[in-house]
This record gives sequence, C-alpha cells and structure tokens, in this order.
Amino acid sequence: MPATEGYNYETLHCDFTSDFVLHVQLNRPKSLNALNGALWRETRECFQQIKTDPNVRVVILSGSGRLFCAGLDIKDSTDGLLSSSETDIGRTAYHLRQKVLDYQESFNVIQTCDKPVIVAIHGGCIGGGIDMITACDIRYCSEDTFFSVKEADIGMAADVGTLQRLQKVVGNDSWAREICFTARSFDSQEALRFGLVSDVLPKIEDVLQKAKEVAKVIASKSPIAVAGTKHLLNYSRDHSIQEGLTYNALWSASMLQSEDFGNAISASISKQPVSFSKL
Repeated sequence: MPATEGYNYETLHCDFTSDFVLHVQLNRPKSLNALNGALWRETRECFQQIKTDPNVRVVILSGSGRLFCAGLDIKDSTDGLLSSSETDIGRTAYHLRQKVLDYQESFNVIQTCDKPVIVAIHGGCIGGGIDMITACDIRYCSEDTFFSVKEADIGMAADVGTLQRLQKVVGNDSWAREICFTARSFDSQEALRFGLVSDVLPKIEDVLQKAKEVAKVIASKSPIAVAGTKHLLNYSRDHSIQEGLTYNALWSASMLQSEDFGNAISASISKQPVSFSKL
C-alpha cells in the first residue's frame, strides 16, 4: 500500500486500509469533531488532493472519538462569521456571503471528487455533520447513531448543503422538511427507513469493516468506469432523464475507447482476474 506522505493535517488523520482505499478520519475527538476553521479548510484541501491522487480509488470517511460530528464549532466559526470591520450592511453581507461559499466548497469537494466516498457514522451526526454525509456517496451507521438537522435551534437555516441534498438523498420531501423545521433528533432505524443510510450495523467497528469490504470491491473495478459512474449519477440527479441520456452518450463515445473496457471484456470471457492501470 502507498504511504500517506502529503496527507498531513491537523484535524484529519489519513491512512490506506488496502490498495487504493484511503481512510480519512475527522480527528478532533475532544471537541466531538465539531467543525472549526481548520477542519473546514483541511477537508477542502484533503479532498482536492484525493481527486488527483492516482493511488486513491475509494475513500472511507469516519469520525474519531464518541461522535461522528457535533456540527458547527459555534465559538470558533461564529467568531469568523459575525465579526466584521465593515459598518455598511451591504459590505458586511458581501464578505459574509464569501465565507459561506467557502464553507460550502468544503463539502462540495466530496461530491465532486471523482472517487466514491463511503461514510461510516457513529454516535451522533448533528448540524454540519448532516451537510457532510449528504455529500457522500454511500452512508452506513451504527445502531447508537442519532441525527439532527440542528440549525433551526440556533436561529439559522442550514446553508452548506443539507437543504439542497437531503430531500434528493432520501426521496421524501415531507420527511426532510419535518426534520429540518423541527430540528428534532432521529435514530438509526428512522434514518434507515427513510433512506438516509443504506445499512445499520451493531457497532462502529462493524460499520468500518463493512465500509472496508465494499471499498475493496469498488477499488478492484476499472477506475475509469467508477469515476464515470459517479460523475454520471451526479449529473443525472440534477438534470432531466433526456438530458442525462444525451450527456451519457457523449461520455461513452470517449470513455468506451479506454483500455479498461477491452481488458474487462477479455477478463470476463476468460474468467481471469484483471488489474487496471492507475488514472
């Protein structure tokens, strides 16, 4: 397995669990992995790095300590959001808007990363944690996990992805609105019932084990095929069926010329294992 040289972060711990599978762990356990300035910034930097790293084909995302993520680090983040040297409300809003856009990009990079991201959730996933997991591709959690779209309780609307992604993830607009308006907590079984997660395992160790097993399977596939599948799923979610089909045809016209396609077909016919070149 490749070394994790270059993945050196203050608030994230990164290591390879198997060939082409990188485990990224939120690493502020004493603060319950609350999102402070450094974690916002380093999440963005880490996934930008992952996107272009040929040694990574799949990412597992988890949290250290008692909770996956306690949401916004209110003191750290609101100091940056609410302090301004401007006296004009328009100029204050102009600069505040840019700060929010920067926070949004910290999770946009998870969605736009070419590599699938499997998130292993435990303990609690609150506020900004929901923003983060809805940007991921596959979500598993432990039985003890509870969730809350908490922003309404602190006098704000969620603004870094939950209100844009959640209803598309679960496919139930009524339920999504209920939990966002009320800010109530819900447990792992409710999350499974409404499709926020695709499986619930007894403990975080079991969640991580399943994530590693699934990641190894994905990592064995053609990286061209997997990256294209993620890209096309994201595109089709946000466009009409016909727009998705038209775009898919253009994508296939180029990507079917990859050596991966021919190698995979030959391996399937001969029933022999196949390995794929790095991207």
